[in-house]
Amino acid sequence: MALVAALEADLRALSAEARRRYPAVKDGAEHAILKLRSSSSASDLSSNEDILRIFLMACGVRNTKLSVIGLSCLQKLISHDAVEPSSLKEILDTLKDHSEMAEENIQLKTLQTILIIFQSRIHPETEDNMVLGLSICLKLLDNNRLPSVYNTAAATFRQTVAMIFDQVVSAESLPMPKFGSSSQTARTGSVTGDLSQNFNSSESLEKDVISGRSTMRDTLSETGKLGLRLLEDLTASAAGGSAAWLHVTSLPRTFSLELIEFVLSNYISVFKILLPYEQVLRHQICSLLMTSLRTSSELEGEMVEPYFRRLVLRSVAHIIRLYSSSLITECEVFLNMLVKATFLDLPLWHRILVLEILRRFCVEARTLRILFQNFDMNPKNTNVVESMVKALARVVSSIQQFQETSEESLAAVAGMFSSKAKGIEWILDNDASSAAVLVASEAHAITLAIEGLLGVVFTVATLTDEAVDFGELESPRFEHHPTSDYYTGKTSHLCISMVDSLWLTILDAFSLILSRSQGEAIVLEVLKGYQAFTQACGVLHAVEPLNSFLASLCKFTIVLPTDAERKSSLVQSPVSKRSELQVEQKDVIVLTPKNVQALRTLFNIAHRLHNVLGPSWVLVLETLAALDRVIHSPHATTQEVTTAVPKLTREPSRQYADFSILSSLNSQLFESSALMHVSAVKSLLSALHMLSHQSMTETSGSVSSATSKKTGSISFSVDRMISILVNNLHRVEPLWDQVVGHFLELAEHSNQNLRNLALDALDQSICAVLSSEQFGEYPPRSRDATLDVESKSTELKSVECAVLSSLRALYFSAQKADVRVGSLKILLRVLERCGEKLYFSWPGILEMLRSAADASEKDVATLGFQSLRVIMSDGLPTLPDDCLHVCIDVTGAYSAQKTDLNISLTAIGLLWTLTDFIAKGLHHEPLIEKGSGFNNVDTTPQQTNGEGVEDSNKPDYEARIQVVNHEKLLFLVFSLIQKLVADERPEVRNSAVRTFFQILGSHGNKLSKKMWEDCLWNYIFPMLDGASHKAATSSKDEWQGKEIGTQGGKAVHMLIHHSRNTAQKQWDETFVLVLGGIARLFRSYFPLLESLPNFWSGWESLLAFVKNSIFNGSKEVSLAAINCLQTAVVSHCVKGNLQLRYLNSVMDVYELVFQKSSSYTGDTASKVKQEILHGLGELYVQSLKMFDDKMYMQLLGIIDLAIKQAIISSENFETEFGHVPPVLRHVLEILPSLGPPEHLSSMWLILLREFLHYLPRVDSALQNEEGETEQSTIGHRPSSEVSKHRANSSSDKTIPTTRITSNMFAEKLIPALVELLLRAPAVEKYILFGEVIQNLRRCMMTRRDNPDGSLWKVAAEGFNRLLVEDVKICSVSGDTDLKISTTARIRIWKEIGDVYEIFLVGYCGRALSSNSLPAAALKANETLEMDLLDGLGDIILKSTVDAPRDVLERLVLTLDRCASRTCSLPIETVELMPAHCSRFSLKCLQKLFSLSSFSSETENWHTTREEVSRISIITLMERCEFILSRFLIDETNLVDRPIPTARIEEIIFALQELDRLTIHPEAASVLPLQPYLKTILREDNRDTRAHLLVLFPSLCEIVLSRETRVRELVQVLLRAVATELGLEKVSLSS
Repeated sequence: MALVAALEADLRALSAEARRRYPAVKDGAEHAILKLRSSSSASDLSSNEDILRIFLMACGVRNTKLSVIGLSCLQKLISHDAVEPSSLKEILDTLKDHSEMAEENIQLKTLQTILIIFQSRIHPETEDNMVLGLSICLKLLDNNRLPSVYNTAAATFRQTVAMIFDQVVSAESLPMPKFGSSSQTARTGSVTGDLSQNFNSSESLEKDVISGRSTMRDTLSETGKLGLRLLEDLTASAAGGSAAWLHVTSLPRTFSLELIEFVLSNYISVFKILLPYEQVLRHQICSLLMTSLRTSSELEGEMVEPYFRRLVLRSVAHIIRLYSSSLITECEVFLNMLVKATFLDLPLWHRILVLEILRRFCVEARTLRILFQNFDMNPKNTNVVESMVKALARVVSSIQQFQETSEESLAAVAGMFSSKAKGIEWILDNDASSAAVLVASEAHAITLAIEGLLGVVFTVATLTDEAVDFGELESPRFEHHPTSDYYTGKTSHLCISMVDSLWLTILDAFSLILSRSQGEAIVLEVLKGYQAFTQACGVLHAVEPLNSFLASLCKFTIVLPTDAERKSSLVQSPVSKRSELQVEQKDVIVLTPKNVQALRTLFNIAHRLHNVLGPSWVLVLETLAALDRVIHSPHATTQEVTTAVPKLTREPSRQYADFSILSSLNSQLFESSALMHVSAVKSLLSALHMLSHQSMTETSGSVSSATSKKTGSISFSVDRMISILVNNLHRVEPLWDQVVGHFLELAEHSNQNLRNLALDALDQSICAVLSSEQFGEYPPRSRDATLDVESKSTELKSVECAVLSSLRALYFSAQKADVRVGSLKILLRVLERCGEKLYFSWPGILEMLRSAADASEKDVATLGFQSLRVIMSDGLPTLPDDCLHVCIDVTGAYSAQKTDLNISLTAIGLLWTLTDFIAKGLHHEPLIEKGSGFNNVDTTPQQTNGEGVEDSNKPDYEARIQVVNHEKLLFLVFSLIQKLVADERPEVRNSAVRTFFQILGSHGNKLSKKMWEDCLWNYIFPMLDGASHKAATSSKDEWQGKEIGTQGGKAVHMLIHHSRNTAQKQWDETFVLVLGGIARLFRSYFPLLESLPNFWSGWESLLAFVKNSIFNGSKEVSLAAINCLQTAVVSHCVKGNLQLRYLNSVMDVYELVFQKSSSYTGDTASKVKQEILHGLGELYVQSLKMFDDKMYMQLLGIIDLAIKQAIISSENFETEFGHVPPVLRHVLEILPSLGPPEHLSSMWLILLREFLHYLPRVDSALQNEEGETEQSTIGHRPSSEVSKHRANSSSDKTIPTTRITSNMFAEKLIPALVELLLRAPAVEKYILFGEVIQNLRRCMMTRRDNPDGSLWKVAAEGFNRLLVEDVKICSVSGDTDLKISTTARIRIWKEIGDVYEIFLVGYCGRALSSNSLPAAALKANETLEMDLLDGLGDIILKSTVDAPRDVLERLVLTLDRCASRTCSLPIETVELMPAHCSRFSLKCLQKLFSLSSFSSETENWHTTREEVSRISIITLMERCEFILSRFLIDETNLVDRPIPTARIEEIIFALQELDRLTIHPEAASVLPLQPYLKTILREDNRDTRAHLLVLFPSLCEIVLSRETRVRELVQVLLRAVATELGLEKVSLSS
């Protein structure tokens, strides 16, 4: 073990040290080593005396080194319990001997050993050993001059005393052996911290002592007796006597008193339980302390040690704190002596010590409580606590005694509080005597007094909270209901007694400090005291102290400069220095940090005591109103501003932060009213009302500068009332009348600003209440559900009615217009925000709005109408059923009012919104299904698509009643609109017309047949008749616009558009709207209307209106009338649900218009005819299946009439304006859609021949280029049927048969005719094909006389398209022979051949005379010619056509003739030929090559293709032969002159194409070659290039040409010939 090893090492050191001089010690050490080796534990060591003996022997020789080793080993043995208690006497004797040695280390070792002995299990238990051990310490303490030994001896004795008393506590089985070794309690950074810390420690201390104490005991154990004797000796020594038991003549008094103070503070249970100790405390210690205290405080001239005096005071403090309950008389004496010491002429440090003790009593809640209970509440004793508080207050008030040093003292006090707040404690220096230290000492004394007073305040607050926790007092959070036993609790009675006894003294001291001090920390602490004491007074319902503290606190919140102060400041400043600084200093309100903290304290108090303040609220609210004015004042600041600080250099950040915080606290106070009781809230509202009423009284007749302040107070009161109301919405009913009553009172005030303030407040209040959650739980308000109004909560009903009735009362009782306007603004905002939550108050609201509609003020009407718009937009579902007719009436009133036109127009639109809502209650089965006729009407209401009855179990009778009600409402709306249609204002009546028809259009499917009949005969036709009559009879005099000013003495009027500058034109617009509305109804509901009885008579009436409007009305009326008819038939004929008689009647009206052409002329007539033509086209397209032969002929007759009338009335139109007349243009637009349907296929001939009649032609015979004469086949009238129909149906003057002399109409007509012909059935198409070709040929021939015109181009394009498309169709179908005879086809093909021959040979590729066409036009003409060639060569001649061979030869010959242009001209003429002519010739030559070529991969070879190839190859060979020979001749004739470029290009193109050309074997068979050669080529499959053999002679001749390119190409061809004949080069060797 480690102990054995350490001891063995010590023994070896001991043996080595004693080897020479002390052999016995050496032998003993060696022997002990041997013994030590046989020991393994502490018990073995303790049983072996030899080991202890050798160490005692070493100490006995009194050698320093040996003694040190010996004492060290003894300490180890004792520490490890390796020594028997029986050896204690011997060890103590050894230690006593060593205490007499002079060596310092020996003495220190001795003291250490003594301490270890008292800490070990062998501690002295007998009186002798105890005295011996303590005497060793006291001997060293008394006789030694070494500081280290003295201090160690003192510390050892203290610890020994502590261990002795610990043994006493243990031996006597006392509860708490020790509470702490320090007699001082550490101070925290604030008095509240000290209070809580001391409160907790004192409480735990008292509880532990009381729990361990049952009864006082007078018997002691032996250990207890030893401790008692020790205590008696210490008391005697402190008193200056001798310690008999310790055998010590004298001990230092301070040392003894220090030990007594230690025992008193740490071993409370010893004195509380053991009677002998309590007797010593009462008779000896208290007597000692009284004597010492009296001697030190009353005897003058005696110099007493300050430390001793401090010990005396501390001991007294412990006795008062810990033993006052048992030592009543002694503690009363002590307390009176301490209080007396505060005003005696004692040294300052002495008074400071006394104040520290008193402070500690005050900050310890339990101590103060016990003292107050034992003394102040006991009539037999003096009021020591009251005396203490007065003494402390007297110290605080000493500041006023010395004016010259008061400011310094206050600054020092503030500094001490600031230091303490930072954790720095001020310590008194006893040796200092300077003036600064003196001031600091005085400040320290004042600081202690202030802290003591704060401690009293916080103690009262703490005890009050304890009473609340114990249930003796009610919390301020709950409503106060005083009972008979309310103050019977012990703690509550104590608190009330303390408040009554101390509040006035504390208030005086606090107000003095708060008024004089500016330090932040001290102000904060004092304000905490204000808050704590005020809150305690509120909880205790001590009204007088509460109001006094509140009034005092409010004085320190805001200091406003009075008028006298302002005047004095002006008088004191020199007149010459009237600067901005003076004005600023006069107006600026400064909030110091003290003011800010005081305000925060006031807020805290109000929050805590809101339920118990009652009438005291007035004090708080006056301060808060002033604060509100300061916060919103531009001259307020939270900075201390001196006149030396420039205005721009002030730092605003802190100011804004403080103001923000204060403003937030101000708002939060009233927001917390939700936590108050209703009675408390009413008290608060009463206080606000009182504050506002006082200001109202002073404001009514005042014009002084204080008026703004009073207004500010009123504004503050109103704002806070609103805040209270908003935060108490859950219980608004008991508060509403009190709040709104004041607002209504303000609304009648003579001051405009106050009236506005009241209106704004009422607005906010109403919206806040109605926006609350309690108004969001109404039953569903569907009009189709049965509303159980009785199930509404009575509370909600009363609240809603109360809220809105106040607004109604304000409107009808207001004497001033601005109040009525304001009330309507409030209503508007209420409806916007909360309209959907209203139910019971609608009658009053609608009454207000109806009254506003008749108001003469425009603002009133406007605001009322805005509210109505909100109702219509969002509030209709919330309206009860019995209010809907009132709402309709109100809307009608706004529609008819004359104050504002825009209101009338918008109100009419609201009628549509209203009918949308009403229509939801019409539960008829849908009358129409869009796209398919109509259904039978079932009069039984049914549920449909969410718009039906929500309650399917509702009785049928109730459903019918509801439908009837909604029908009545709907007709009520119609009646209002009917009145508005006759309004003199065009905008109003037009809007009414639109709205009426929009309503019917939107909800017509919900109306029954009976309702439709009523609408038709009671509203629609009367509306049409009235508008027509007004349009016909109104004045045509021009109006002057509204006068908008004057210029040059003459009135200036607003301009009116010429289309609306008469009453008739205005009514025309209305008539047009009526017709348009009827048209929309017909579009949607014509099948339904058609099924109504007597509708045909109504239709005939409408036709009469239309005819009259067309012939007698204006242009817009005529067009509207046509559109009305057109819409009716077009919309429904396509669906097949329109009777034919309606269609015929419309056609008859249209025909009548064109038949009366002689009497119906002008621009209006032209527009009407155009509209009719457009309508005819649309009508025909939509009703194809309904047309028969007669109707189709009638249609063509109408169009023919239109064309003829256009020709007559517009003979010079094209020449003048350069385009087709409008009527003819409309004819061209509808022409493509006039193709007859399948059941009228015979009409194709009539249609096409009718329009072919309008193409240019001559009646004489036409000569073709071959000299053949051809009689025109269309010289007769082709459309005799149409003419006959027109003659039979026309009752007007016969229109002469006239042709259009201009080609412009024909140019537009030809593409349409071609398109129609291509769409025509095959039989009819080929019957007319020849006629069309002939007409197109005549148009194409106009190129000769008018090459710059467009007719021939259009005809050529149509001709090409017609042939190409027809060929494609024939090639695909292949059944043309079944539809037309061969003879007819041959005739057509011959006609086609003639056209190609005449046009291509005669007009294409030639230099025709032209009026210098631009390059683009020339290019277009060339492109057209090329397109014709492409159509002929690539499509017609390569397709499967049924053309006879002679026609095919003729067509190929035509291409050859065109290709011969370049080579057939003389060499001199070729140079003059235009480039496009050469290109056309090459194009034709290329087509010959194309027709002759064959490619097995890409070409579909057929009989027609083979025949064309046979014909073209022969023609091509002849042409190539001619080109080659002609080139040789020209080259020979020209000698050295260059050959023309056109000739070179031609021969090069021919040679290149010959090289590329491959022909079909069948084509090769017709070539002029020897039979054997053909046989060889066919057998070797080399006949695809047999054409080269035909041209071989010519190629051989031209090989010598001068042109290099020609020679090269000829060589290529010759090699190709050699290849075809098998004559390629071969090797002779092979």
